[in-house]
Amino acid sequence: YLGTIPTLLILVSGKTKEFLFSPNDSAADIAKHVYDNWPMDWEEEQVSSPSILRLIYQGRFLHGNVTLGALKLPLGKTTVMHLVARETLPEPNSQGQRNREKTGESNCCVIL
Repeated sequence: YLGTIPTLLILVSGKTKEFLFSPNDSAADIAKHVYDNWPMDWEEEQVSSPSILRLIYQGRFLHGNVTLGALKLPLGKTTVMHLVARETLPEPNSQGQRNREKTGESNCCVIL
């Protein structure tokens, strides 16, 4: 545990699995590691390629080159992230964001 960041990954289905990562690991490294070590009980959610696995941390998609260290995650303390299969990432300043600002619509999450 020392020097690592325990990371609890949650699938859309609600299934979870904890992995240990280094602060130097990037979102792309994590996606590849999870793909290569796909948990047995996640078999129904198996994806065809690690390149479509995306991490979401605090409501934001992590781009492939972002490291856990850059997020200032605490060592030894479990971090929770969502793992989704998605071909492309939304653009950082996408139209949806601007529209929300104009309408004053709030953005919330539903946890099932």
